[in-house]
Amino acid sequence: MNVQAHTSAALPTRPMGTAMKRGLACRCPACGEGRLYRAFLKVNDRCPACGEELWHHRADDAPPYMVITIVGHIVVPLLLAVEMALHPALWIHMALWLPLTVILAVVLLPPVKGALVAYQWALRMHGFDPTSEEHDPLPPTERAEAARA
Repeated sequence: MNVQAHTSAALPTRPMGTAMKRGLACRCPACGEGRLYRAFLKVNDRCPACGEELWHHRADDAPPYMVITIVGHIVVPLLLAVEMALHPALWIHMALWLPLTVILAVVLLPPVKGALVAYQWALRMHGFDPTSEEHDPLPPTERAEAARA
């Protein structure tokens, strides 16, 4: 049996549903109190409320792909329904669907990324497990400061 799997099994489980709801609300997956982001899509290194380490996340390109899929499933059927029912001019389509697409993408990106960070936290992925080889005790910002000193 893998030592890492054995050690990780000894750690308490993290509730996936609760964590994902907190992530969707852009809150810390551990406590639900602290803000997940310090700026638009910039995850805090630590939760401001409970101190949970959050820098281990590896959201990368997954949230934009998910948002593209969600927005596409909303906008395309609406566009087709409007086209079939009303046959508006092309400029009306552009005036409706371009802003709607951009607004939906911007609004959905933070909660989707928050849910993905919470998912990784709940499953102890990418260093969220302190017994993992991927675990880094310092966030990148503190590592850079320590290297300069």
